[in-house]
Amino acid sequence: MINPDTLIKAIKNNNLNFITGVPDSLLKNLTNRFDTKFKRHIISTNEGSAVSFAIGYYLSSKKPAVIYLQNSGLGNIINPITSLAHPKVYGIPMLLIIGWRGEIQGLKQIADEPQHRKQGLITIDQLKLLNIPHKIINSKTRNINQIINNLVKTSKIKQCPVALVVRKNTFINLSKKKTNLKKRLLFREDVINEILRVTNSKNIIVSTTGMTSRELYEIRKKNKQNNFMDFLTVGGMGHASQIAAGIAMNKNKKKVFCFDGDGALLMHMGSLGITAKFNNLIHILINNKAHDSVGGQPTLGTIFDFSKIAKICGYKNSILVKKKNEIEKVVKKALISKKSFFIQINCEKGFRNNLSRPGRDMKKRKLLFIKNLQN
Repeated sequence: MINPDTLIKAIKNNNLNFITGVPDSLLKNLTNRFDTKFKRHIISTNEGSAVSFAIGYYLSSKKPAVIYLQNSGLGNIINPITSLAHPKVYGIPMLLIIGWRGEIQGLKQIADEPQHRKQGLITIDQLKLLNIPHKIINSKTRNINQIINNLVKTSKIKQCPVALVVRKNTFINLSKKKTNLKKRLLFREDVINEILRVTNSKNIIVSTTGMTSRELYEIRKKNKQNNFMDFLTVGGMGHASQIAAGIAMNKNKKKVFCFDGDGALLMHMGSLGITAKFNNLIHILINNKAHDSVGGQPTLGTIFDFSKIAKICGYKNSILVKKKNEIEKVVKKALISKKSFFIQINCEKGFRNNLSRPGRDMKKRKLLFIKNLQN
């Protein structure tokens, strides 16, 4: 396996001193080193914004930036890459570091979650279509310095983005941090448990990607509850609230919950102005101030009061909750309210290591969800 500091040294040797991007679980052993190794490291709210930041950085410094992302984020970067950074437009050099979920080995795709299957299959084809020179690395790659040197050289000569595609288990873990969930603290799973105590089988729940959907699924399974009024947004980070809004518009007699996360909400925060329009939608932001499922990197949730932002965006009710014993009372209030409701619940980052995952037949879940909605 590659020592992440080896790659960082190769990047620095090419006079690349600015890093930005969106955390990815596959890259966490690398990206968790950035804060200590680079004076300028900004965790972006979404991948397209990271590319745009890199464009501004290059224009003002004449130096390429490094952008890291999961391959699911390729969709978010297509616009700024093709309409701004492409050599046929402004020609902006930059180095992309892409975690390859659902990667192809030989002629076969390795096992991964449903949301990564299609993206994994088309990742390399997307890079080719975008005319982005790239190199794939894995745990056995030894000539990392030469690879980075060649990519950066190509980027500067052709005035274009280039990419380093990273396979699973490429980097050594140097942090060795262990999750320790102290009982006296409030965690996301505790928050979801408290909310479910108040809801009933008629309430619709849309949960965001990552650990939120996994914990909701786990609680339902543990309690032997029918969970087909829950829509688990297993992919498409940042889009759960608009899915909830689409359901709320058509099911205006029912209460629709959106269980959102701070990292996800930050990706498309302008959507708050849309969700605020629906009086039957209860938007619950579980703010643990971290990208929890991909390494625990901090988000802007450390400094933002989302409840105030939601109020400005049009929510008729917007409340900040900091204590466990306040959750039930506030959710009950939201359930009887006839106006749009936003609840920010602050908690600690962290999750159990033995969390299960939803079943892999997502089409079956979709059909059961639709059937339950109609009934």
